[in-house]
Amino acid sequence: MLYKQIERNKRNTVFIVAGFILFVLAVGASFTYLTAGDYYSGMILAAIIGGGYTVIMLVSSTNVVMRMNHAREIKSKDEDPFLWNTVENLAMAARIPMPKIFMIQDQSPNAFATGISPKKGAVAVTTGLMNHLNREEVEGVLAHEVAHIRNFDIRLATIAIALVSAVAILSDMGTRMMFFSNRNRNQKQHPAVLIIALLLLLLAPLVATLIRLAISRNREFLADASAAELTRNPYALASALRKITGVKTPVQEASGTSAPLYFADPLKKKAASLFSTHPQPEERIRRLTNM
Repeated sequence: MLYKQIERNKRNTVFIVAGFILFVLAVGASFTYLTAGDYYSGMILAAIIGGGYTVIMLVSSTNVVMRMNHAREIKSKDEDPFLWNTVENLAMAARIPMPKIFMIQDQSPNAFATGISPKKGAVAVTTGLMNHLNREEVEGVLAHEVAHIRNFDIRLATIAIALVSAVAILSDMGTRMMFFSNRNRNQKQHPAVLIIALLLLLLAPLVATLIRLAISRNREFLADASAAELTRNPYALASALRKITGVKTPVQEASGTSAPLYFADPLKKKAASLFSTHPQPEERIRRLTNM
């Protein structure tokens, strides 16, 4: 069951990402079909904008995210031996370099990971996590975050956000140029295709956001399964998830921008599952206990 879940989540991610890339290219094609009557230049434009945004976002520093959440780096084992040893052991089990460790002074239990590669990985935990959970539960949460680093989830999430930005730009440019341009329309443009292209441009930002959120939820399931693989203790992670989601107090130091990075929603929003960055806790717990 464990390895089937891991393989299924990886396979689902491949399909979703491939579909996302095709969707971005389709939005680009719609843009230039509406404004110039051809497909290919728009696909090239979409690839350039998407690639450019991806590069810009990938070079953003981990330290920026940590500053946004008011995290303080733990620089030696003496500051918190248990936390240090646990992260070190999990990194060894995952066969990645030891991530940097940060602490957030906040009583709401939670944690997150960042870093676009294992060499630049970092994990942050709140003081509430260390105070409210037992050792096995803390290990489970940290294993989940280490799994995110090992699985390159932060890089994937960053690319997804960049693609959403590219879609938003293309959609905005396309609708503006279509309604305000005085250019004579190409007579070879098929009316039905024009309508489809227009609808695609108008709905593109919403659809792109939903795809990004689907990627995020799928990678949370993968990180849960990978954490169970690292610790051989899915029940501890399920117990930690119950405790963390049972706390109604949000993480005061969490920024809205970095909320999707957290182990569980730090803002404690009651959003519909379709628009949530995290899967429903009940479903995560069910999958963990079935391992």
